[in-house]
Amino acid sequence: MVLLFAPLYYTSTLHFTKAEAGFIMSFFGVGSIAGSYVGGWLADRYNQKNIMLFALVASGIILLSINYTSNKYVLALILFLYALSADTFRPPSSVAITNSSTPENRTRSISLMRMAINLGFSIGPAIGGVIAFNLGYAFLFKIDAASSFVAAIILFAFFPNKNFSSNKTNEKIISTPETSAYRDVHFLKFIGLVSLFGICFFQLLASVPTYFKEVCKYTEDTIGYLLAFNGFLVVLIELPLVSYLEKFKKNNLYIMLGCIQIIFAFIFLIIGKGALVMAVLYTFFMTLAEIFAMPFMMNYTLARAHKNRQGQYSALYSIGYGISLIIAPALGLYLAQHFGFYTSFGVFVCLSLVAAVGFYRLAR
Repeated sequence: MVLLFAPLYYTSTLHFTKAEAGFIMSFFGVGSIAGSYVGGWLADRYNQKNIMLFALVASGIILLSINYTSNKYVLALILFLYALSADTFRPPSSVAITNSSTPENRTRSISLMRMAINLGFSIGPAIGGVIAFNLGYAFLFKIDAASSFVAAIILFAFFPNKNFSSNKTNEKIISTPETSAYRDVHFLKFIGLVSLFGICFFQLLASVPTYFKEVCKYTEDTIGYLLAFNGFLVVLIELPLVSYLEKFKKNNLYIMLGCIQIIFAFIFLIIGKGALVMAVLYTFFMTLAEIFAMPFMMNYTLARAHKNRQGQYSALYSIGYGISLIIAPALGLYLAQHFGFYTSFGVFVCLSLVAAVGFYRLAR
């Protein structure tokens, strides 16, 4: 709930400018990068379950503190620490999924994990919008923190003795060009394009909710339902569609199609001028972008990784999105404040086209 409604909280309740809200939100991306790196380093060396438990509990505790300050620098620090702890969860969870999968069903396993995430994403915004509109943002942060604690209890209770670390080794891991993600030049180019894709896609969470609020005059619960529609569609469509597409082994084509869907999504916002049906179409095409691109990006990442470097490759993939989470809110809200929302949407149409061309050239 928090990432979706934090920009609205900063602008409507604390009365920060859009640029200031973008500045604060960019610290989520910085924390995401740090958390992804830490999580990847730990996942290659320690029991993934213990790392995930720590991440869930720590992120919940940190989130509770957001209600006690209105200083933008303190809020930026809190958001950094929250993302640092929360995104430590991602690499060990990805490695745990990989260790429980085969090469043949790995993409479907990733899609199943994403379906679980998006099931929460379809419920979270709807509940969050109702809470923010009727009870206020303070309850939003408290309930979101409670959800992290509940998740930790479930993980602990259902897997009390489970060791996910099938690739744990006592041998020293030697970094070589063949095993290190940070020396894999082709993969680094791929991560750069993932970041560019993410800058455009994460406007769904960065600048577009503010556009819905300020220009379209939608209430928080309406915005929550629109964002929940994204999660609902992913739960409904992604797993069967990915299972079908996986047979044709056209991963690069699917990723390029994902970039193209973002172009269509922003065009609908530009020509829609605030019409609700156009906002629904925008959400639909952004969902298609997510479904076509993200599972196959993640599958490529895990398939390329050396056995003892799965955590590192997964971390670098998460870092790519962390970079986009730094740039997306700062760039999107800055452009909106100084040039208007429709100009900013035009910029993201162009960047999505660049990403599509980049993935095509990289595939060749």
